[in-house]
Amino acid sequence: MPGQAAPYRPNRVAGTRRRTVSTAGNDDGRADPRRRKIRGLGTRTGGHFLRHECVSCSRARILGPAAAAAWVLSATVLPATAIPSASAQSCPDVEVVFARGTGEPPGVGPTGQAFVDGLRSRLGARSMGVYAVNYPASDQWDTGVDGIRDAGAHVVSTAGGCPSTKMVLAGYSQGAAVMGFVTSPAVPDGVDPATVPKPLAPEVANHVVAVVLFGPPNARAMNFLGEPPVTIGPAYQGKTIKVCAPEDPVCSDGMNFAAHNTYADDGGMIGKGVDFAASRLGAGPGGPMTVASPGGGFGN
Repeated sequence: MPGQAAPYRPNRVAGTRRRTVSTAGNDDGRADPRRRKIRGLGTRTGGHFLRHECVSCSRARILGPAAAAAWVLSATVLPATAIPSASAQSCPDVEVVFARGTGEPPGVGPTGQAFVDGLRSRLGARSMGVYAVNYPASDQWDTGVDGIRDAGAHVVSTAGGCPSTKMVLAGYSQGAAVMGFVTSPAVPDGVDPATVPKPLAPEVANHVVAVVLFGPPNARAMNFLGEPPVTIGPAYQGKTIKVCAPEDPVCSDGMNFAAHNTYADDGGMIGKGVDFAASRLGAGPGGPMTVASPGGGFGN
């Protein structure tokens, strides 16, 4: 759960380059378009962390909804590393704090970049900063607590150092779970409080105007992974939107593995998040969202 930490100099980024999703290679080094890995959340079984690929979506009929969600969540793309430090900047009018999905390279990831680009276009003359949550985003779910700690510390630091900045907390897949936990009012039952960050102070919520979660793992998916469900704190519930693609097994009862990998490409899904955050910021309505494909991902 998120904790309060002493202010520190944040790693701010103005945005990241959109990356292609890695594919498994042929013997000659060329990518095999038939083998696409899925962005998702890590899973742990018997003390060992596993990686899966959706080789045949007919498996959904055998595994059932809970197993289908975990199958999608367990895939990875690339190992992540820490984001390099950037020089301090003046306080922006708006700041997006975004946590990427499993296996995406350091930064905000393709879904985060589409959201950032869309929201920035709605703010007019107002300045907007972007903070990419610094955590491994690996298939080892236990490292998700690093993201909760980093995001929580940054939110507290910004609230204290830039009290006029309006923050938008957002994330995709594992990152959506991370940002959801940041808002949690208490440490989940069965979790040792000494091993996780403390919940944010109530007054911090006054600096957060919106929470946007793309493909957030639901209680069934988290239970299958052996993790507590994500609970949005009361102070944040009215500011939160959960954007779930139709039939996405991670956030719904659906069985379409490919759906969880479509957010970055889907202007409708990105638009829902952008519209919600923009309305919370008092920005005017925008036109239909058009997003550029990151050029990869299962189901393309």
